[in-house]
Amino acid sequence: MAISTKLMMRQGQALVMTPQLLQAIKLLQFSNLELSAFLHEELERNPLLEAVEADDFPDAPQERGSDSDGGEASFDGVGEPREGDWAQESLAVDAGQLAAELGTEIGNAFELEGQRPGADTSGSLEGAGLSANSWTGASGVGGDGETPNLEAYVAADANLHDHLAEQLALASADPRDRLIGHAIIDAIDEAGYLREDIAEIAARLEADPDRAVAVLAVIQSFDPSGVGARDLQECLAIQLRERDRFDPAMQVFVANLPLLAKRDFSALARLCGVDEDDIADMASEVRRLDPKPGRAFGGAPIQPLVADVIVRPASDGGWMVELNSDALPRVLVNHSYAAKVSAGAKRDGDKTFISSCLQNANWLTKSLEQRSRTILKVASEIVRLQDAFLAKGVEHLRPLNLRTIADAIGMHESTVSRVTSNKYMMTPRGIFELKYFFSASIATTSGGEAHSAEAVRYKIKQMIDKESPFDVLSDDAIVARLKEIDIDIARRTVAKYRDSLRIPSSVDRRRAKQAMARESAPAL
Repeated sequence: MAISTKLMMRQGQALVMTPQLLQAIKLLQFSNLELSAFLHEELERNPLLEAVEADDFPDAPQERGSDSDGGEASFDGVGEPREGDWAQESLAVDAGQLAAELGTEIGNAFELEGQRPGADTSGSLEGAGLSANSWTGASGVGGDGETPNLEAYVAADANLHDHLAEQLALASADPRDRLIGHAIIDAIDEAGYLREDIAEIAARLEADPDRAVAVLAVIQSFDPSGVGARDLQECLAIQLRERDRFDPAMQVFVANLPLLAKRDFSALARLCGVDEDDIADMASEVRRLDPKPGRAFGGAPIQPLVADVIVRPASDGGWMVELNSDALPRVLVNHSYAAKVSAGAKRDGDKTFISSCLQNANWLTKSLEQRSRTILKVASEIVRLQDAFLAKGVEHLRPLNLRTIADAIGMHESTVSRVTSNKYMMTPRGIFELKYFFSASIATTSGGEAHSAEAVRYKIKQMIDKESPFDVLSDDAIVARLKEIDIDIARRTVAKYRDSLRIPSSVDRRRAKQAMARESAPAL
């Protein structure tokens, strides 16, 4: 057969990943914070998008699904979305506009107390002998007629690096030592530990290594006690040395911290050359030290966890599933502004820009609506299948996988996986990530319905919590007890679950519980 070049036409179906489709897929897997940051950038980039204040829709209904009778969720006020393309990993959109009832505003919704409608600000301070003039030193308003900014009088949060830099300025007058000191301080983490080798810092600054070590010793004398240590042993040693308690026995004690973690007091007593009562006193003294001296100055701001879905008991004994309005964006397309600007555009480039902005804005609002509906549909099916968990607790959590949810709601598994990533559900039993409800199945000894791995893990924790100091369960004993309640599980699986719960072995637990029993026993 001769090899030749030919032109052929073939007809087939293929998925085209357009930029709009990629954006919709990204929106689906975004968390609340990531979505807020993305929409903030879009609002700055697209002049036709605007954030809608929550007060603009005071009576907007909530989109919710009811699973009271085990049926499918219903959507009040919003038409049923088309999910055909989601099942094929594409995004289907309808012609409806973004429903006003989905979500809340993006941005800062706080108001100054004096600017709230109906707030009584007349004479509240003057009656107490205080006024704006008495504490601001101004006329009560700025030169531009505005009230003073109260945030300008709020003290900044304490920072560990700034706190150490202030002490360095007082402790050293040599500019070279200060340069080395600032480099060391920059290498100290939020817990107060030096995470970079001192020799590398000296080499980077082309300084004498001995001089860098001397500067480190000065920094280790700063407040808080123990700061600048390179490991836990050095951190505790610095604090004990400042308390004049770092004697030879304590030095051996601190050098063998792994034995303290295992509560092997007899081995520590032999190494330190003291009796077990002295070892108990030394252990009590070490526990009073701060293993993370830098934590007193805080760290990165902690973002509060905001649930995407809220589950509440319904009046008929079922569950009411609704989207959390505080976690949903509220953005709309300003069509009147788009028409006004488009009518005044003279150049082709301006018209193209306005047309592109309008198309992107419409697609974004529809994608946000589709995202909300998809999250609600997945969450409603999870609630329907995990009804026993919500009613009775973790022991009744059913084994569940992505395919079960995907087949039930007619979506692709990867779509369900994106929906459940970084999304949280608030239930009467707490806030859980949606992925929490998906767990492997553990077979039963009788061949009945399988158990959830999370439920088995909870049963193992319950058994260990009920142990007595003189009757500690081994992994084999736990396996035997689980088989008594119709759970067929291997010993290595029990050990894996125990490690995931950060529960030590039976030998370490026995030693720890017996030591705690001796410490809590009343002295004769």
